Amino acid sequence: MNTKSKLVAVIAGVALLAAGGAGAAVWWMQSHRAHPAGDAKAEAPKEEVKPAPDYKYVTLDKVLVMLRGPNGSAVSHYMAVDIVFKALPEQEKRTKEHLPLLRTVAVKALSVHTVESASAMSVEDFALLLNKAYQASYAAERREPPFAEALIGKLIIE
Repeated sequence: MNTKSKLVAVIAGVALLAAGGAGAAVWWMQSHRAHPAGDAKAEAPKEEVKPAPDYKYVTLDKVLVMLRGPNGSAVSHYMAVDIVFKALPEQEKRTKEHLPLLRTVAVKALSVHTVESASAMSVEDFALLLNKAYQASYAAERREPPFAEALIGKLIIE
């Protein structure tokens, strides 16, 4: 019996070591899967993802601009643009109050184009042109624009 109890004790010891080794392997694999870059202290802290602000959209309808002819002469061609201003909710009222100024800046920026140059431009080109004109206008007055971006809602060239 003495040999039987020794044999049972050895088998129980081997089983215990195998179970401990398997448990350690599972723990090690899970800890490295959670931190693939290595040491958790060396990793940069994760930035919280902030939700995008809920913008309001203010429209400036029917900005009409007479276009010039090829040699700078006046012709009976025009451009009609609807501009949409993307503003934060707290800036919506201020953007509406600035619509007359925004119309003036748009007419000034767009009236330098000929029929050919305006026809060759894309909607994105017009939006970029207007945003630059608005930034320059507000920078000259040393003020911040009350909107984040000007977008083109409608563009007609005739």
